[in-house]
Amino acid sequence: MENEVNIQNKLFGKTFFWMFLGLLGSAIIAYYTYASGLIFDIVLEGYFNILLIIELVAVLLFSLLFRKLPATVVGILYFVYAMINGVTLATVFAVFELSSIIYLFVISAIIFAVLGIIGYKTNKDLSSWSPYLTVFLIAGLVLSFINLFIFKSSMLDLAIDWFILALFCGVTIYDINKIKMLQQIPEINQEKIYVYCAMQLYLDFINIFLRVLSIFGKRRN
Repeated sequence: MENEVNIQNKLFGKTFFWMFLGLLGSAIIAYYTYASGLIFDIVLEGYFNILLIIELVAVLLFSLLFRKLPATVVGILYFVYAMINGVTLATVFAVFELSSIIYLFVISAIIFAVLGIIGYKTNKDLSSWSPYLTVFLIAGLVLSFINLFIFKSSMLDLAIDWFILALFCGVTIYDINKIKMLQQIPEINQEKIYVYCAMQLYLDFINIFLRVLSIFGKRRN
């Protein structure tokens, strides 16, 4: 039992370290991209959508080929995604006031920590949540696209923000709980599992932060 706890602590320690490196890299790239004015060139010249597509491809490659790719390639994909995401996140600095970004980042970190504790302390296997979370996530994405291109309603947009925030609170609890289970799968390379878990939690935190910022953030005039 003690050995199992030590293995779990090691797994979580490395996972959160990799997550922190990804978030730090994204934050540095995001601020530099905004401060240098590069983000305005990217948006005006039509490269922003291309970056979003590259991000999506990187996530898909990471998810689908995780078990087959070498540990080094998995790590590279993770940081490539984090850096590209940093570029797209530069728009946050253009839209919201810096004090609001910092304040709500801390609030998001506290929310994430509380959810992490809940997921870690839950002894029940939450794998049964997976299909429901997947369906709700798809529904949220579909609603977002419909509202973006058809309804263009600010009230619906706010409702979607709350829906996706609640959804990723559940996803975070699920992912933290899942990490405890992943170490028991022998065919997964233990040097890659840290990166895989870090990617999942990185995405969870970013989505929580962006939704909190969208709902409560103070926008620039």
